[in-house]
Amino acid sequence: FSFVDNSAEADLWLLNSCTVKNPAEDHFRNSIKKAQEGKKKVVLAGCVPQAQPRQEYLKGLSIIGVQQIDRVVEVVEETIKGHSVRLLGQKKDNGKRLGGARLDLPKIRKNPLIEIISINTGCLNACTYCKTKHARGDLASYPIEELVDRAKQSFQEGVCEIWLTSEDTGAYGRDIGTDLPTLLWKLVEVIPEGAMLRLGMTNPPYILEHLEEMAKILNHPRVYAFLHIPVQSASDSVLMDMKREYCVADFKQVVDFLKEKVPGITIATDIICGFPGETDEDFQETMKLVELYRFPSLFINQFYPRPGTPAAKMPQVPAAVKKQRTKDLSHLFHSYNPYDHKVGERQRVLVTEESFDSNYYVAHNPFYEQVLVPKDPLLMGKMVEVNIYEAGKHFMKGQPVSDARVHTASITRPLAKGEVSGLTEEFRRAPQNGTNWKAQPSAEIPMKTRLSSWMALQLPWQQEGGGLKILSVSLALLAVLVMFYYGGMKTEL
Repeated sequence: FSFVDNSAEADLWLLNSCTVKNPAEDHFRNSIKKAQEGKKKVVLAGCVPQAQPRQEYLKGLSIIGVQQIDRVVEVVEETIKGHSVRLLGQKKDNGKRLGGARLDLPKIRKNPLIEIISINTGCLNACTYCKTKHARGDLASYPIEELVDRAKQSFQEGVCEIWLTSEDTGAYGRDIGTDLPTLLWKLVEVIPEGAMLRLGMTNPPYILEHLEEMAKILNHPRVYAFLHIPVQSASDSVLMDMKREYCVADFKQVVDFLKEKVPGITIATDIICGFPGETDEDFQETMKLVELYRFPSLFINQFYPRPGTPAAKMPQVPAAVKKQRTKDLSHLFHSYNPYDHKVGERQRVLVTEESFDSNYYVAHNPFYEQVLVPKDPLLMGKMVEVNIYEAGKHFMKGQPVSDARVHTASITRPLAKGEVSGLTEEFRRAPQNGTNWKAQPSAEIPMKTRLSSWMALQLPWQQEGGGLKILSVSLALLAVLVMFYYGGMKTEL
């Protein structure tokens, strides 16, 4: 197999999907149509085909389910032969539902400095607007020891930042007799100095009982004082119709407690505008909540009825009203600047990325607030101190302090961009079909060579004729990490 960037050159398209909103599924559908018009073979992955495999536009196409991604190469092989393959089953162990793909599978990190670990799949809620539950199912948590082992391996490969992710991190462990704080304390033990851990989204009901312990963990110097807690609406009647299993007072209790016990903490939240039955009074309550807390990170979503969900059958708010409410909330959000008071501060930041315009490096301070720093290659992957000299709506700018100590999370060189994670030294050094793989520094190995060589090691299926060119297209709206499992791909959100 070889991988190409130009879709026109590809023989097969592997299309990943997100089912959260209508536009995402529309994009997915359009990509399938474009592939078919170009006479391309197609393999579909992600939540859309998992949740709705009988959709007319999916008819006759190969599908890989969200729990079967480790068999993606097998599906690709059969699709190239002209067969239609559908692997949608749930993996179980002695009748108990397992989580997603194994954590120890090799993959390629989008950013070699950042490891994204899914701690559980599915959730415990039954929100009336949610389509993802149809695809992901009920909660299934990974064992603590497997998560800790994955974190250890990541640090050994030069990673300096770990993101924990799932549909609901707060619910972690309820199915296996443990909980999120227990996991986090175990992870904190293996985080080296100069590295950081970032928690993912948690719904209010499942964090309430852990507030004391969560505050202690979020105060830890190697854990970002950041938490994403979706409120969705500040109207209890709307929350009841959503079946969110909490009231506005619960959300405020969580936020107020954490803001008191974790000074400076960043609270991010989500809001849906125009949920069925939302009145003007309901919406004004939401506006008041945003005005009260002035969230520095706010995800504003116009409601889209997803087919097959209870909310799609409810009386809908007129489209013009939904659009106007979305505009009003956006205007409120952009009316305040959360970082102006931080100009002049001296902050400790971890540098992990390059900005979209390529003019700066992107770092984050202990509250996971974005700080732009000069593009000095010596800073990448390092924790440094900076003086904040400018602030914008979504960022600050910092100048490194000359006399500050620089922390390096690990003496291990990070993997080169595109290098496969999780391979043993034996596999890395093995000669492949006459290719002197071990003689080439890993940073210089082209992606095609590296992946083709590795797959020749791992795959039982024989390669035929010219190389198969695969285009990976991700349609997910949230942050996407592309990972290759046994020569295939997995998308983690």
